[in-house]
Amino acid sequence: MLPSPLLNRPGAVASAPGDPDEAVPAHLGDPGREQAALAEGRAACALARDVVAVTGPDRLSWLTTLSSQVLTALEPGDGGAETLLLDAQGHITHALAAIDDGRTLWLVTEAGSGEDLAAFLDSMRFMLRVEAAQRADVTALGALGEGLDALAQAARDTEPPAAGAQADAGDAVEANDATDDAAEAAGAEAQGSLIGLWRDPWPGVVDGGTSYDVGLERPHPGEGYQAGFVLVPTSGVGAVARTFLAAGTNRRLAGALAWEALRIEAGRPRRAREADARAIPHELDWLRTAVHLTKGCYPGQETIARTLNLGRPPRRLTVLQLDGLGGDLPRPGAVVRMGERAVGAVTSVARHHELGPIALALLRRAVPAGEQLTVEVAEVDEATGEEIVVGRVDAAQEPLVSPEGRAQASPSERPGAELRKGLRL
Repeated sequence: MLPSPLLNRPGAVASAPGDPDEAVPAHLGDPGREQAALAEGRAACALARDVVAVTGPDRLSWLTTLSSQVLTALEPGDGGAETLLLDAQGHITHALAAIDDGRTLWLVTEAGSGEDLAAFLDSMRFMLRVEAAQRADVTALGALGEGLDALAQAARDTEPPAAGAQADAGDAVEANDATDDAAEAAGAEAQGSLIGLWRDPWPGVVDGGTSYDVGLERPHPGEGYQAGFVLVPTSGVGAVARTFLAAGTNRRLAGALAWEALRIEAGRPRRAREADARAIPHELDWLRTAVHLTKGCYPGQETIARTLNLGRPPRRLTVLQLDGLGGDLPRPGAVVRMGERAVGAVTSVARHHELGPIALALLRRAVPAGEQLTVEVAEVDEATGEEIVVGRVDAAQEPLVSPEGRAQASPSERPGAELRKGLRL
């Protein structure tokens, strides 16, 4: 994606180079207050996401055959859906938010992945009536709770940028010359600068999905998480932000640190953070929102079915409550230990405005849910650039995927058990 126009706002601090969120502000001066405002529906946040547009009459049925979710029922204004693209072994290659406006299917993926996604989709067109292209002229802005509807209204109330227009002073950014096409391509439902609205289904279990938190007698940590985003023309981001801020009291803009802290609190997986090269959806509890278990064939379906019916996911996602209110946080990739034994790694970490340090981690499935863990804290040696472990912090688990490795949709007995019993008689 192009660098966010909000990086030019007064007080905006960029994320570190190489970070998945480097194209958007890390914060705008006060991460803690930004978190609180975001949680209360009083803030909007630039998201580091790429956008790919798929057009053509076969777009919904075609992508349904390629992905883990049924998309043929998508309609304008329905809030969209979430789906995954998997390789033949069931490993996650893309996690997509999908919105259809009646003419265009908008696919939102991680920043830096749009070009690869568009190239893959183009390679899979065959004779179907579809076209896929990355759209750098379209940007995602996120909000939570009532703030999402307020942000969508602000986009509707903002005049779309004129053809070829650039963002004005203080919000300057190179924009694609096709910016004016974005609003037009959104179809008849579009108003003002609003191209699309996506409502995050997490942590609900969508039709055809299932969850792995069986036996955990507690509310899901993401029970109150109501997130989503709007798509707007990149060159109109500054104008939409100003409309949002002016339309209510005590509103503000938030950075990626605030968004990530609330996402981690909710146990919501993100491909750029939680999904390494061997991750499968079961490990991340992603069968909740992004997989339809009975939809028919697609790449990776065999792994989905086999792990659900016969096996247990080799790893499991958990929220970690980290000890200590100050000091350095563990880094993503930090080793998680049970005693002296390495049992997993941190995937995301943040300092929550109420809970203090929190993290998401992938652990070996068999690690007991009540086991107290420690996480390594490292510093970078300025002379060599290498990370040196300088200590550990205690970590308490809040499991998202149960160690038993059974989902609600898993059979009560392993398929074929009756045959094996007969052979033993």
